[in-house]
Amino acid sequence: MKQYILPSLIAVLFLSACGNSKKEGDAALNDKKAKLEKLKSESDKNSQEMLKLQEEISKLDTSSSNPAKIKLVALAPVTQQDFNHYIELQGKVDAENISYISPRGMGGQVKAVLVRQGDRVKKGQLLLRLDDAIQRQQVVAARQQAGGIQSQLTLARSIYKRQKNLWEQGIGTEVQLLTAQTNVSTLEAQLRQVNEGVKLSQEQLSTASVYSDVSGVADVVNIRVGETFQGMTAAGPQIKIVNTSNLKVVSNIPENYLGTVQKGTAVVVFFPDVNKTINTTVSFTGASIDVNNRGFIVEAKLPADPALKPNQLATMKIRDYSSPNSVIIPLKTLQNDEQGKFVMVAVDEKGKLFARKRTVNIGMLNGDQLEIKTGLKAGDQLIVEGFASLYEGQQLKTSN
Repeated sequence: MKQYILPSLIAVLFLSACGNSKKEGDAALNDKKAKLEKLKSESDKNSQEMLKLQEEISKLDTSSSNPAKIKLVALAPVTQQDFNHYIELQGKVDAENISYISPRGMGGQVKAVLVRQGDRVKKGQLLLRLDDAIQRQQVVAARQQAGGIQSQLTLARSIYKRQKNLWEQGIGTEVQLLTAQTNVSTLEAQLRQVNEGVKLSQEQLSTASVYSDVSGVADVVNIRVGETFQGMTAAGPQIKIVNTSNLKVVSNIPENYLGTVQKGTAVVVFFPDVNKTINTTVSFTGASIDVNNRGFIVEAKLPADPALKPNQLATMKIRDYSSPNSVIIPLKTLQNDEQGKFVMVAVDEKGKLFARKRTVNIGMLNGDQLEIKTGLKAGDQLIVEGFASLYEGQQLKTSN
């Protein structure tokens, strides 16, 4: 019995020792974490107190005028100017008048191509001649038929005139007179019908000549002699005329700008390919919102310029906000601390320049230009270089 009790006591003592060791290890770890957090808190507090003391010492220590402690900065006077904010969008050039030339009839085999790609054409200019042999034959046949009926009508009118004279002299019968009159009326009706056929044949003949319906540049001429002209094929239009004198830039703008962008809104259009900038205005805004991209179409007309081409890429900057006589500063001069946003200005105090902190309220941002609502006024000397390491009350000097 004693043999079994001894090992059991040893096992219990071992487990108890392990448990106590684990508890002691957890307690030590928690103590170290707490101590670390306390040191961090004290470090942050000490850093803030050191910064505050440094500013207070700079105000009280007369030796701060030592040239070694004077900070070299660059200044810029605060001015008031008109501030504009722009929405920047990607757009493309489009033409007001683009014509895809097509035959007025059924088309046909090309006999002559009278325009080349890149040529400038005028409205009504002849572009193609199609095979018109059948149409010419139809015109000739219609005219011959009309000529034959015209001869018959001339004879019938002569017979009717003679029969009428005889009837007035009491010679002949009324039936003969009426018959002659009916023949004239019938042939006149036939002649009118045949003449309409002649006009139709001539119109069909004219469809063999293909004309431009707009003035512009032949952007596409994809047709050769011997091919069939249909106007549009699976490969695209066979002849495309673009009126480059009436261009516009088109883009899609998010729907949240619906209330700020309207017809007449100022637009700055930049063409990176040709390094050209054009100032214009919005000429059209879409009346509906696209369900896919939640935007609406906006267009701005462009002046005639040989450097601009349809489908050319452009950057549209549409003005959605404007504020006259606003205080504007470079974005880089804005700083932040626990009290909010501020800038550093230079103040002349008894002939010496000192750094002063100005808390500001900001407005809109356009590029690197920031609108200041309150905190600065025209005439303030803004520190634009060397402001990052300044403290309140530090003496300054400029390079001027």
